[in-house]
Amino acid sequence: MKGRIAALVMAALLVFYIVVIGWRAVLFLGSGDSVGIVIGIALLVLPLIGIWALVREIQFGTRSERLVKLLEEQGALPMEHLPVRASGRPVRDAADAEFPRYQAEVDAAPESWQAWFRLGLAYDASGDRRRARRAIRTAITLERAEHTTA
Repeated sequence: MKGRIAALVMAALLVFYIVVIGWRAVLFLGSGDSVGIVIGIALLVLPLIGIWALVREIQFGTRSERLVKLLEEQGALPMEHLPVRASGRPVRDAADAEFPRYQAEVDAAPESWQAWFRLGLAYDASGDRRRARRAIRTAITLERAEHTTA
């Protein structure tokens, strides 16, 4: 729940930023000065990129949350038996020791979105956020393909 509130606060701040920058862009575009117009165009492009990134992150979050619920319903979420630090994050050495099991699941069933999602959780527990997101994106893609063909 804390993560969702933090994401909403960050989204609200980004929207506020986009509105302020968009207003400044309009002022620069209206200046009539060639440098001002170029700055105004740049200030319009940056908020568009921000909006695109925000939408992508929200989609990723809602889709991955849906997969967590599906795995939970199936009783297929990995057991959380790893020791944790004071911050609540798993101890990396313990997570790294569990990692080969999840990699082997994906190697055995590369078309299984469940295996890919668990691999993403294993990557995250090991501290490799980039690979975790990539594995979870793969899981989302496979689940959507499975859902549309079923």
